[in-house]
Amino acid sequence: MTTPETILAPGVADDPAFDWVRTMFRDDRASQLLGVTITALEDGVCEGEFVLRPEMCNGHGNAHGGFLYAFADSLFAGACNSGGRPAVAAFNTMHYIAPGKEGQRIHGRAVQSDTWGRNGITDVELTCDGRVIAQFRGTSRVVATG
Repeated sequence: MTTPETILAPGVADDPAFDWVRTMFRDDRASQLLGVTITALEDGVCEGEFVLRPEMCNGHGNAHGGFLYAFADSLFAGACNSGGRPAVAAFNTMHYIAPGKEGQRIHGRAVQSDTWGRNGITDVELTCDGRVIAQFRGTSRVVATG
């Protein structure tokens, strides 16, 4: 489990341009519960990692897809919120390619590939030990605040 103080790795998102997304992650209890650490954040890009704990594995001893999905969704949120405007998911899909196992560190990289109006498309690739284990694609929508 990470905390509001440790979810962002040291030096990540220190620029005032990232105030919104930094606050979003510090208030993100779900990502903290997963143990996510955001290791890089720039405009349209978010990277992170977490370790698969025993309670995150299914009856086959593999990573439960819901935990991988939640992790990918957190990175998706980082990428599509990095521009400083609040964005939410409108539609997401995930392809599971290979299993992750208990104790393994899962890395992820989200890249916002296209934006138009208040919409965006972000691709997330999850890897373990250098091999791709899942691919996620999400559509985001910038929402009004207040």
